[in-house]
Amino acid sequence: MSNCAIVGINWGDEGKGRMVDLLTERFDVVVRYQGGGNAGHTVINEKGKFALHLLPSGIFRPGVVNVLGNGVALDLENLWKEMEEVAEKGVPVTPENLRVSDRASLLLPWHRELDGLEEARLAGNKFGSTLQGIAPFYSDKFQKKTILAGELLYPKHLEEHVRNLLEWKNLTLTGVYGAPAVDFTDLMDWLEEFGGHLKPYICDTGAFLRSAAGEGKHILFEAQLGALRDLDYGIHPYTTSSNPIAAYAPVGSGFPGAALDEVVGVVKAYSSCVGEGPFTCEWFGEEADMLREAGNEYGAKTGRPRRVGPIDIVATRYGVRCQNATALALTKLDVLSYMEQIPVCVRYSINGAETDEFPFPALLPEAKPVYEYLPGWSCDISGVRRWEDLPEAARNYVAYLEKALGVPFRYVSVGPERDEIILR
Repeated sequence: MSNCAIVGINWGDEGKGRMVDLLTERFDVVVRYQGGGNAGHTVINEKGKFALHLLPSGIFRPGVVNVLGNGVALDLENLWKEMEEVAEKGVPVTPENLRVSDRASLLLPWHRELDGLEEARLAGNKFGSTLQGIAPFYSDKFQKKTILAGELLYPKHLEEHVRNLLEWKNLTLTGVYGAPAVDFTDLMDWLEEFGGHLKPYICDTGAFLRSAAGEGKHILFEAQLGALRDLDYGIHPYTTSSNPIAAYAPVGSGFPGAALDEVVGVVKAYSSCVGEGPFTCEWFGEEADMLREAGNEYGAKTGRPRRVGPIDIVATRYGVRCQNATALALTKLDVLSYMEQIPVCVRYSINGAETDEFPFPALLPEAKPVYEYLPGWSCDISGVRRWEDLPEAARNYVAYLEKALGVPFRYVSVGPERDEIILR
């Protein structure tokens, strides 16, 4: 396993952080290649419980170098706060184990401001943004109107660039939204404070990754969110503003020549979703409350209750194809232990016609789930560590999903801790 991407198959929140934390014992480098602080990877290990938003999940492994690639929305303030939080729990973050791409663009305070202003303007039609500035940031990036992290190392150039961008950005803030203008001195003070903290970490990470690969090092690429939130392939327009698919990993990491030897797709044993948009298998009322509480389904970044429901084979198979997954990890199988029967959405019914193909986004609101039911196992499986020791009904459930998706489940998680895993 030389180069591997760990990616989400569904709407995000599948448990990628716990899988990265587990698998990093076999890797030398972990790279975040897209997204920003708008989602969280929850990791539980001997050092405690962590909700990481920007730091790669390999930060807990001694000897592993963690990289924030050029595809990341780099929020200096929140990254520094996160670094301080993990350091307080005994996890050192130094330029030796964290490197930040000099080509990563900076997410600035005005991006968060614009995110809130636009969601307020949309009102009932809002996208369900986490208000971390992600959409305005990526919009600016594609307009070539962002500041690169490397510019922090060239103060005279930085000041001139900030002045030019500020004039343009204030036209939007004041003219479109009627919001106060951003003050140049305030912004430069912000950059000096948080940029000053992070300057020692900024470097040519592309050169580092090429060198690591040349030395035979093993590289793990860590995605944020999942395939159904991908900007191009997700449930448009209720997507993120970047590409969580594995194919983008070489580009967003800073190592466009990288070849992926393996793609591990993470699938939750049921469906969950934070944010707006169509969610075909959604449960409501007492049924949803029971599953939400059993799985502790609350957003790592926002704390919002996640929308929940049975596993959706149609959406999951589509996600597997988008990610070109070579192996799968099933998380939270233990959560289903309270169910006597376990529903599985095997097809959609759209305007009276059944299909097992994931539809074009405009048709998703019309989709209704078609369920089959499998027997539950009705016992605690969190202590099981061998496949053959799982109850037959639990093994049958995994085998059923595996056959429907066409890709093997190499990992089956029965709890959040590192060792609460079954390797197949």
